Amino acid sequence: VQLVESGGGLVQTGGSLRLSCTASGFTLRWYATGWFRQAPGKEREGIACITSRDDTTSYSDSVKGRFTISRDNARNAAYLQMNSLQSDDTAVYYCSGGRLHWGQGTLVTVSS
Repeated sequence: VQLVESGGGLVQTGGSLRLSCTASGFTLRWYATGWFRQAPGKEREGIACITSRDDTTSYSDSVKGRFTISRDNARNAAYLQMNSLQSDDTAVYYCSGGRLHWGQGTLVTVSS
């Protein structure tokens, strides 16, 4: 059972990144899938979620209108499209399947 995030990196303020989360050993669509992030010195926070039942999405106020979560069941994967990135978005980003399965995280650094 494994979740692997990818797509992080260094981006300038106002730029975009697309994070991927690929599952193996289990079926990701059976779980509510969430994206979380942890900035230096801060607690991990949930920022986006997509339900297993009907793909309803929800977002934290800090990313609403800028980030979009989606899933591709054929690829057993989920994604986080991040637009209009700001310095406060700098963090390690994690995906989770039902809060039971976690990836190792991918670092996003937004420079001004």
